[in-house]
Amino acid sequence: MRWTVSVLRGPLSQLAARARPYAPALIASAVLGAICVRAILTAAGHPALPLDDAFIHLQYARRIAEGAPFSYSHGGGYTTGATSLLWPALLAPFHALGLRDLSLAYAAWGLGTLAHAALAVEAARITQPLAGRAAAAGAGAMCLAFGAFTWFAWSGMETMAFAWILVRTARVAAGWCEPDRPEGGAPGADGARTMRGAIGLAALGGLAPLIRPEGALASLLAAIALAARPPARAGAGSGGTTAPRLTDRRRLLSLVPLAGPAILPATHWALAGHASSTTATVKWLVGNPSYPAPVLWKAIGANVRLLFSDLIDGGHWTAIFLPEGSRVPVLLGAVALVIAGARRRRPVHAVFVLAIALGALLPCTYLSFLWNRMRYIWPFAPAWFVMVACLAREAGDAARLLRPSLTYVTPLLAGAFAGALAARLPWAVRDLAQSAHAIDRQQVWLGRWAAEHLPEEAIVGVSDTGAIAYFSGRRTFDVVGLTTEGEARHWVAGAGSRFEHYEAMPAARRPTHFIVYPHWMACPPVLGRELVEATVLDQTILGGPTMVAYEARWDRLGSGAAPVRLPPGDRILDDIDVADLESEAAHGYDLAGGSDQENHAVLLDPPEGAWPVASGSELRDGGPLGEGRPPIAEGGRWNRRVDRFTARLEEAPAGAWLVARVASDAGAELAVSIGGAEVGTIEVPAGPWVEAAIALPPARLGRQAQVEVALRRGASFQAFHYWIAGP
Repeated sequence: MRWTVSVLRGPLSQLAARARPYAPALIASAVLGAICVRAILTAAGHPALPLDDAFIHLQYARRIAEGAPFSYSHGGGYTTGATSLLWPALLAPFHALGLRDLSLAYAAWGLGTLAHAALAVEAARITQPLAGRAAAAGAGAMCLAFGAFTWFAWSGMETMAFAWILVRTARVAAGWCEPDRPEGGAPGADGARTMRGAIGLAALGGLAPLIRPEGALASLLAAIALAARPPARAGAGSGGTTAPRLTDRRRLLSLVPLAGPAILPATHWALAGHASSTTATVKWLVGNPSYPAPVLWKAIGANVRLLFSDLIDGGHWTAIFLPEGSRVPVLLGAVALVIAGARRRRPVHAVFVLAIALGALLPCTYLSFLWNRMRYIWPFAPAWFVMVACLAREAGDAARLLRPSLTYVTPLLAGAFAGALAARLPWAVRDLAQSAHAIDRQQVWLGRWAAEHLPEEAIVGVSDTGAIAYFSGRRTFDVVGLTTEGEARHWVAGAGSRFEHYEAMPAARRPTHFIVYPHWMACPPVLGRELVEATVLDQTILGGPTMVAYEARWDRLGSGAAPVRLPPGDRILDDIDVADLESEAAHGYDLAGGSDQENHAVLLDPPEGAWPVASGSELRDGGPLGEGRPPIAEGGRWNRRVDRFTARLEEAPAGAWLVARVASDAGAELAVSIGGAEVGTIEVPAGPWVEAAIALPPARLGRQAQVEVALRRGASFQAFHYWIAGP
């Protein structure tokens, strides 16, 4: 027994020494955590989480524990929707040990507490070489007092873990390039660039993208540090030398952190056939077909302006977290950071902190970074507090030049900003509890309802896929496409394209039910009988006040596949289905700037009276068509000024018609051209849709014909379908 104690005393002493700096921060985080958990339990009556996305992590954690990683629900197959691989992996053992249902939230809260405390320690550590101990303590205090960090530490999300690994990687990488030195100037023990230290730095850089894709920034910092300063030979300190050939081989270690960002894309490529994740398809502006280069840069520029004019400044979107006017000390802090790096000969520390701060520009390339309490920008916020701490130090040094006794200026300024942040903590805690209660009363309630009332073989179409999948135990069909492969690009295109996609989908894959926000789903033709709804009004976190469960309705699919009437003896030679992505691609359909907001799925009521057709059409003798005819379900594109496409025919016909299903709110006249020559016009009356036929001259037709339908009069038109018909 004495021998065992003697053997363990050394490692335990070392562990205690390493843990000691974390104790104050951990105590503070634990107190904040107790306050937050109590507020949530008081509001909801049981554990609850404030974001549906947190339940996505819990669902992936459960699937990992069940031995099916990368699968979101039973029978759902491989999915590329997990933006965080490590966070669900950290939660999975707790599920395996028996934490199920809402009790798994306690594990997420515990990990959030640790990450929150560790982040404060890392912020202090990276600040100290730049601004000294007092400012470093201020940076740590700011992290502990920041309401957004409190909100997300107990949200069940990976936000704080990601912020921690970003700052730790930057701190270790900067320390690798600029190691600490004692007063005499000789390298200390921490200054030895050992292979063990290099492996640790490479591991940090490699793991960061597995918590969040933006962790590639940490990978880059680690790679730069290792490439610039390869590890020394065994036994050599930071001042030791390494043979050039050995140095080159050790410099190859810098490639290891760069492998981190490639792990998930490579896995997706091998198992799903594409490298990009569904989340990138849905949320990233780059590559979105609705954002060609000029529109893309305009959207990113607008996001950047919003970041600096509102989000960093404690404006409308961030008032519960940041004091109004916070932009001023942050921007002045950026200047102070550069000065501090130069004064104390820590330029790499300054540059790496600045790199983390500028990382907040990455979410500016997303479709929106306002979702989920701006969770995408907060992992980069610790660098802002480091900069403010540097500002406090530089202001304190300037004050001491005027009066040496003013030694309290630095801690006073750093403490004042930490206090200003802390003043908003009650708002953040209340919002956290209210948001968790709202999610519990809507998504969680509907998930439990589905478990009780829907058959086990049900496939539930969802717009928020977290809680409903986690609590229902049913297979889900993510209409957004985050957790269901093959749906993301149709969601990005718009509701009309989703409807057309459902028409081509095998019946066995289609949902049997939907639990969605109706305005998000925006596809009324497939929503059948309402079963139940959950309405929550006292909230600001949900996608809408009312979420509804429906039976799925598929009998309207294909109702608009053919013209209502064709000339006697004619048949369809080609079919251009507007909003159907496959049909548009096959016919070279020109989007002409069309966006997802102009792509709709609608029910077209039958017209009244005789069918309106173009002059000279053999369809003129049709009588009333509306009597007894059901509505037509169609996807289409709005606000069109011109449609261009290539008609593809098996052989050149002796004669043919262009049949156009179009509409215009205020009325329009459309000019139809084949191969650049106008062949006729279509008069579209205001309001109801029409199907109009234009005779196409045989001389203009070949196996391929370039067709243009252009607005001649009116503001715009709506396009649903074009057919080439002939004998």
